Amino acid sequence: MAKYVPDVSTNRWVIVAEGRSKRPSEAKPENVNKICVFCPGFEKIPGEELYRIGSGAPYEKGWQVRVIKNKYPITDFHEVIIHSPDDKLDLFDLPANHVELVIKAYRDRFVANSQNGHVIIFNNVGDIAGASINHPHSQLVVVPKQITLDSLSIQPIENVVLENANFVLFCPNFSQWPFEVWIAPKKTGEFFGQIEEGAISHLAQILQDALNRLLLHLSGEHPHTHPGMPMVAFKDGPDYNFYIHHGKDWYLRIIPRLVHRAGFELGTGLSVNIIDPQDAADVLREETPK
Repeated sequence: MAKYVPDVSTNRWVIVAEGRSKRPSEAKPENVNKICVFCPGFEKIPGEELYRIGSGAPYEKGWQVRVIKNKYPITDFHEVIIHSPDDKLDLFDLPANHVELVIKAYRDRFVANSQNGHVIIFNNVGDIAGASINHPHSQLVVVPKQITLDSLSIQPIENVVLENANFVLFCPNFSQWPFEVWIAPKKTGEFFGQIEEGAISHLAQILQDALNRLLLHLSGEHPHTHPGMPMVAFKDGPDYNFYIHHGKDWYLRIIPRLVHRAGFELGTGLSVNIIDPQDAADVLREETPK
């Protein structure tokens, strides 16, 4: 069971989840044989199956997207959303129609858990971003309603990078991290679980486009070269997090992990962003190769 500890003078909380220390890590010597428990053929190993898209019986092959209980949960409701059977392809390089299936799984699991508390869906990519298993996956965690979440409300839509019929990709002026980008629905006043079937393909499209733009302009091979801007880039492949806001007027926030928080930020709660969001938007508007 998770333990929730409040601060004595604010509305912030800490979750004590000792079981998380036992979760597996793939940072092992290269000469050690290891299996990928999220790959087809090992369905009975990692955890209780809760949901799948695709064919096959539970705990069997044939799935396209699969959701299981996390064996090392943060809270009492913690799920793993395995993006695809392929342990090499992530959301930025999966076929577009498969990214739609992942978004559909996000929505369906959000709805399935919405009565249990605040539903947080998030994705960690790269060691710096906290990924412990390489097979691409996202996670869903439910926090009890009585716990106050210290999360941002939707920001004004400024520094637009691109948009489609249902969504806008932008770099808010209140960007706490270099090159962070937000995806906001044009339809306001709704929770993520209310996203309409017809809008799923548009969200998948703009999410994949956003990730590919970040990878292009922040990679070591193709860094941005805009005069006067500090040079920032991923060091050993992509490292980023994204999460879907749990409340009404939801958004999807992508945070490239290009800098570390230091003593000033930790001691004050203030963020120092070395890239102006207007400049970040200018860079990301540049067309990506087809």
